[in-house]
Amino acid sequence: MHDIISFPNLGITLEHVGKSISVFGIEIAYYGIIIGSAILIGFWIAMAEAKRTGQNPEDYLDMGIVGVILGIAGARIYYVAFSWEMYKDDLLQILNLRAGGLAIYGGVIGATIAVLVCAKWKKLCAPQIFDTIAMALVNGQMLGRWGNFFNREAFGEYTDSFFAMRLPLDAVRNEDVTELMREHIQVMDGVHYIQVHPTFLYESLWCCVVFCFLMFYRKHKKYEGELFLIYLFGYGLGRVWIEGLRTDQLIIPGVGLPVSQVLAGVLVIVTAVMLLILRKKYKKKDIL
Repeated sequence: MHDIISFPNLGITLEHVGKSISVFGIEIAYYGIIIGSAILIGFWIAMAEAKRTGQNPEDYLDMGIVGVILGIAGARIYYVAFSWEMYKDDLLQILNLRAGGLAIYGGVIGATIAVLVCAKWKKLCAPQIFDTIAMALVNGQMLGRWGNFFNREAFGEYTDSFFAMRLPLDAVRNEDVTELMREHIQVMDGVHYIQVHPTFLYESLWCCVVFCFLMFYRKHKKYEGELFLIYLFGYGLGRVWIEGLRTDQLIIPGVGLPVSQVLAGVLVIVTAVMLLILRKKYKKKDIL
């Protein structure tokens, strides 16, 4: 497999981009390192935010452990459920997280369940917890997408745009390569290349914008739960159009629509309505 990744219209060429690093003879995937780092940083963000808002940071250490377990489980279950053809003949591959295959929305669903369970268990305010972890979640998504970069996955259709990414054909999964990509294959020094939208980059940058907005707005929120609603709305808004570019979409059986794009669209509409209703409600309270 060739390990070159380039962005020709940006003049960037990375000659040797591996998928893993060897430590004492053990191969550790960059994907796992990035996800692990994102989780640790997420712990730090949530605990710092808890301290800033007068909560007990230790509560978030306990809840974080449950959240990570259910989040990873949810992300994997979501991915496997809509990629069953890949796993039905080799069920043990379901446990092979090193090969990738974590769906972000599944992780959010798992984390949401964890918050609701822990809030009831510890008798804490669930909306306040959701606000406290909102930035940690979007940070995890922002960093986690770079695992897709090393795995040469989660890219979009052929493009020759400014951010176009060029990948060796033998470094990507055959099922992610479209006819349009094959029509525009370039051969250089005997290596076949496809050129695609780096949708992992688009989503990472979009999440960065959402993260920065939450950082700015957190001191101005009107009610508990508002930050989490803004996070769901903001992330969903970006995911709707980014998901439409990808060639590895998880499809709803019998419907033919990308499940994450549909879910993102529904979340955008629902959270937009909730934000408008709740803002009017709390604005009236301020006037009274």
